[in-house]
This record gives sequence, C-alpha cells and structure tokens, in this order.
Amino acid sequence: MSLYCMSDVGLNVPFPSLSQFLRMTKQYLPHLARLCLISTFLEDGIRMWFQWNEQKDYIEATWGCGYFLATCFVLLNLTGQLGGCVLILSRNFVQYACFGLFGVIALQTVAYSILWDIKFLMRNLALGGGLLLLLAESRSEGKSMFAGVPSMGESSPKQYMQLGGRVLLVLMFMTLLHFDPSFFSILQNMVGTALIILVAIGFKTKLAALTLVIWLLAINVYFNAFWTVPAYKPMHDFLKYDFFQTTSVIGGLLLVVALGPGGVSMDEKKKEW
Repeated sequence: MSLYCMSDVGLNVPFPSLSQFLRMTKQYLPHLARLCLISTFLEDGIRMWFQWNEQKDYIEATWGCGYFLATCFVLLNLTGQLGGCVLILSRNFVQYACFGLFGVIALQTVAYSILWDIKFLMRNLALGGGLLLLLAESRSEGKSMFAGVPSMGESSPKQYMQLGGRVLLVLMFMTLLHFDPSFFSILQNMVGTALIILVAIGFKTKLAALTLVIWLLAINVYFNAFWTVPAYKPMHDFLKYDFFQTTSVIGGLLLVVALGPGGVSMDEKKKEW
C-alpha cells in the first residue's frame, strides 16, 4: 500500500504517519482490539464470582424469583461471559461466543432495569455494536451464516454487520456530550459530533475512529479512575464498570481502524466514483 494512495484506509490525501502506524500495527491491532472488546465481559464475569451472594440476593429481592432462579442467573452470567471471552481470545467458535455475549447483554439489560435508563441503554447498545464488528471480522466470506439468503446488491451480510456496528458504536459518544455554555464544552461537542458522524457514514473512517480512540482513552483514564477510590466505596464499582465498558467500545473502534468501514460506506463508494 503506497503512502500516498490511501483510499483503502479511508483517506485520499497524503498522510504517511497514519499509513506507517497501520502498517506497523497490522498484525497486532486486531488482537488488541479483541482484548479490549471482551474486557468488560471478563471483568463482569470475575465480579460475578467474587460477588456471588450479593448478585444473587439482588436478583432474588428485585424480581422475587426465588433462590434457584437467582442462582441460575448468576451462574449463566458467569459461565457465559468467561466462556465467551476464552473462545474469542482463542479464536474458537467466535460466532457462537458473540451470540452468547449478545444474550448476556440482553439478559442484563432486563434484569438490572437498564432498559429504562437511556444512558446505560445506549452504552449497552454501543457494546453490542462492538460485538457486531467482531462477528463481522470472524465471519468468513466463503462460509455464510446466512446461507440461502439472497445478497442485497454487491454488499454481503458481513458489510451490513460492519455498518450496524459502526452506527451502534457512536451511541457511546452521545452519552459523553455535555450541554453547557462553556467554550470547551461547545468545542468538544462540535468536534465529537463531527467525528461520530464520520464513523457512522464511513467517511475518512480509520482516521476518525483512531481520533475517537485517543479521545475516549483520555476521557476514560481521567474520569473513570476507579483505582483512586477505595474498594469499599460504592463509587469504586461504578467507576470500574464504566471504565471497562468504555474500554470495550475502544476495542470496537480499534476493529474499525484495523479492518476499515466495510462495503457500505462512503470510503468504499469513493472507489467506484
């Protein structure tokens, strides 16, 4: 890939530093992306083990479902998340692992009443977008999971998964917008909105996604520094949850940087023009 021919990475202007970065990280970036993406499931599965009784008692008290069903809920979350993480990291049955983690997201959305909290719901949807990108990455073009389903135009189901993943990922950033009159807040909102639109429509995608990774990483380390709060305080768990969920969204964006936006994007359409 030439340093000055960047249509395949979402750029059509000279940008040698980004090109060199993508070349050097080509073999490692997808692995880092997957590790970041599953981090929230890994942390939550481990937390289910160490907080077994607390989680069970919460579900039993909230839903009045009894000891057995509450225990099944915690056990399903623990095994589903840790098992899915192991399969994804080992690259075995990744598609099944993704579907299992989708199920965990849906189950927790209902069980913890996230459905009625718009901020947490949008973050869960963003997490689902990351899994959708991982599903697209693992899906072989030759072996379709949608065998027998006619394709739409020249775009494969994988490319529509990438589109859906990109659109869902940007929901995370919508929860970070602050509506106050300060100059810094207005500037941050304008820049952030422009970047998420670029990622969603697939224009200058890799550069926009990489910029969002850097921005989100800085926000995550600064605002969600759970290690600075004593473990016995409730805020520790809240910040820890936000930190790893944000890290998972960073993993989804890194997949966009590594793999590109897919066929349903303006970057891809520019090649036809």
